[in-house]
Amino acid sequence: MRDSAVAVIGGGAWGLALAAAAARTGRPALVHSRRTLNGALPQGVTQAQDLREAAGRARLIVFAVPSTVAREVARRLGDFVDGRHYLVHGTRGLATYAASNELCTIAEVLREETPVRRLGALGGPVLPEDLAAGRPSIMVSGSSFPEVNDAVRDAFVGPSLRLYCTDDLRGLEWASALVGCLAIAVGYAQAVGLSGGLIAALISRGVQEAGKIASAAGGEERTLLGLAGYGDLLASVEQRERPEILLGAALAKGRSLEDAMRDAKLRVEAVELIPRVLAWAAHHKVSVPIFAAMANGVLASRAPDLIVHDLMTAPIEDRG
Repeated sequence: MRDSAVAVIGGGAWGLALAAAAARTGRPALVHSRRTLNGALPQGVTQAQDLREAAGRARLIVFAVPSTVAREVARRLGDFVDGRHYLVHGTRGLATYAASNELCTIAEVLREETPVRRLGALGGPVLPEDLAAGRPSIMVSGSSFPEVNDAVRDAFVGPSLRLYCTDDLRGLEWASALVGCLAIAVGYAQAVGLSGGLIAALISRGVQEAGKIASAAGGEERTLLGLAGYGDLLASVEQRERPEILLGAALAKGRSLEDAMRDAKLRVEAVELIPRVLAWAAHHKVSVPIFAAMANGVLASRAPDLIVHDLMTAPIEDRG
């Protein structure tokens, strides 16, 4: 695997950053994008003409497209991949099953739309701009197949990138999606001037809620206690350019949701996901007051003091 190419599907900031990290290990790195990238390509990265070329040259394929187009792109990719491939995604979002409107992970979409079975996901407290620039970064790779985690390690690990691995693929996927939601709340809380103690409480209770959700979805609650959960969310406190933080801060300053999304610069998967997670939690009888406050307060442009009052006066359901 060390000498084989890595193909990244998706020419956005995240996809290009992943391709740049792979190229720094000295191996061939390809990017497939529907738009011509030319000058946007990182050093050592070439653009694949089509999905056929990407799949033909690489055994490890990294799927880095938004959740809204994941099924469409996966269906097209499915014509060119087979059981020899490893397919790993880095999407901070969830999708829906083909036969229902029920939330599912991107790996489940890839399983439905391609013949690949050795699947994985990327997560953790890493920013595209840090990865692209070669600044020290940490990622998490999740797969139930050890050889997939090994392939990701071979493809990306170098002096500036450290990788931790887990076999809890589903937990990692839900963690990445839910932390993206909670990061909006962190950006909002910082911008309205909440104290460090209240922000710490928000993070702690938010991760606990996310852990309950992930567990109900079939993942492991403990995954949220590591780099994919706590680590990723704690990092957001200082990651002021993170899109979710920018969006939360803009909403706190009274910007409309549309304007706040423009301020975030990159697409924020969590905006569409938060109300769907709230509905999913209600259906599965999981109590999530912080996610409810985000859906019905933050994204609904409710006054900050009313949101804080509701959270401070809500019934305490456990001992913390």
